[in-house]
Amino acid sequence: MKKLISLFLILTLLFILTSCHGRIVPKGEEENSDNKQELPEEINFEVPDSFDTSKEYNISFWAKNDSNKYQQAIYRQAILDFETLYPNIKVTLKPYTDYARIYQDVITNIPTSTTPNVCITYPDHIATYKTGSKVVMPIAELISDEKYGLGGTELRFDSPREDEIVEKFLKEGEINGIQYALPFMRSTEACYVNVTLLKNLGYDLPKTLTWDFVFEVAEKAVEKNPDGTYKCNGQKVLIPFIYKSTDNMMIQMLKQKDIPYSTDDGEVLLFNNQTNSILTDIYDLAKVGGFSTFKIKSYPANYLNQGQCIFAIDSTAGATWMGSNAANVDNGVDVKQFETAVMPVPQFDEDNPKMISQGPSLCLFYKEDPGEVLASWLFMQFLLTNDVQIAYAKTEGYCPVTEKAQNDAVYLDYLSRSGENNTEYNSVKIAATKLLLDNIDNTFITPVFSNSASVRNAAGQMIEEVTRSAVKGKKVGRTYFDSLAQKMMSMYHITNDNKNMKMPAESIALLVGLALTWTYMGSYYLTAWLKKHKKKHFT
Repeated sequence: MKKLISLFLILTLLFILTSCHGRIVPKGEEENSDNKQELPEEINFEVPDSFDTSKEYNISFWAKNDSNKYQQAIYRQAILDFETLYPNIKVTLKPYTDYARIYQDVITNIPTSTTPNVCITYPDHIATYKTGSKVVMPIAELISDEKYGLGGTELRFDSPREDEIVEKFLKEGEINGIQYALPFMRSTEACYVNVTLLKNLGYDLPKTLTWDFVFEVAEKAVEKNPDGTYKCNGQKVLIPFIYKSTDNMMIQMLKQKDIPYSTDDGEVLLFNNQTNSILTDIYDLAKVGGFSTFKIKSYPANYLNQGQCIFAIDSTAGATWMGSNAANVDNGVDVKQFETAVMPVPQFDEDNPKMISQGPSLCLFYKEDPGEVLASWLFMQFLLTNDVQIAYAKTEGYCPVTEKAQNDAVYLDYLSRSGENNTEYNSVKIAATKLLLDNIDNTFITPVFSNSASVRNAAGQMIEEVTRSAVKGKKVGRTYFDSLAQKMMSMYHITNDNKNMKMPAESIALLVGLALTWTYMGSYYLTAWLKKHKKKHFT
């Protein structure tokens, strides 16, 4: 028995050693442990006094382009132009069609120190990257360096100064007060409206969309003719209101109502009665067939363009897929002719509009050679030059992140030529861009911390869950929402306590194992003692 107990203790100690060793986990499986409180190993980096142009540097750039050949061409032209200025720097482009794939690949490469030099990503992802030791470069010193910083004297290109980057966009790259990223492009969400169907229902397009208006119209739109077709469009298919990104939907609705979502230090406040009230309204609309989501159905653009949707909410970056004259259309989509309006997302308070700011950022990774870091930094800020910013912004409903590019004569001419054709001057795309440019002051960002990506996922998943429940005829109430909150916390490893901390499963198992060990040992020795004293008593 003593040998068995000793063996159990040895195994427990081995479990302690393996459990206490941190690990990087994929998106959606992030551990919500004390990792967020542990600072990565200090990066001691000083910007070199000069850049060694005699040494050759090979740097890698991982970028996302939506399978858009124009975006890939812009990247390749930017690399060619940069290498012409710096012949000793060779840039290798690795294109992706999905930000999540970039995220997964970076996570996979962190343990082997084979991360790219520069990648396009999101601050939520960077917050996870930097939990590793010496992974992501803080860039404040690089930004402000007199020679090689933004607008530096030794640069071979016309870099924007720090004060020429839209301040709001630059601040989005801060995590815990430290600058880790530069903005690359910015977008927001837009509501693409089929005005023709709206008028068929007897409504005029208001100056500002409100949630009450959208829900009212969507509920009325589900009325049918005796033959089963919808009165609104004369078709057998209609989803009056469809949302692409339900995490953004929930986050914006909460923000507009000033309902807590999360704090900057990771306190999760998502699960509350006010959130449940919003979910109940969504449930009620989905129950009558007035609402659905991209995950449940398909791309909002496909329903909008076929005259089967009135309100389609998607990113301004997807504007070229929207409307009768869409530049991009999926195979098999029968596009109808209708009047298209591009509006800000619905609001609860018309006088205090709030909409999310989103879009890719540029992240710089740590390398042992300061010269390699500097070479990577030079390329990273080259992507903020006017030629690159303006060219990329023209491909979708993005806006440049620098005021320098926004005020450039070439860009202003582009914005003024809306509707000249359905590609470069596509009217919906330019309208979506102007929507963001006109509302920069009304945009907001969500707090970024080590598990913020999972909290975002949970926010959207709750809408997906109640929408499916509505379709299936499930009833909702206190018990339902309590169960839903527990499911989200379990699925995304989050809690709603003050520090967004959850003890890792390994630690829980460890404590249970120790408790069982001591309980077993105690009962063993107690049994032995009782036997001994019982024997003495009867002898």
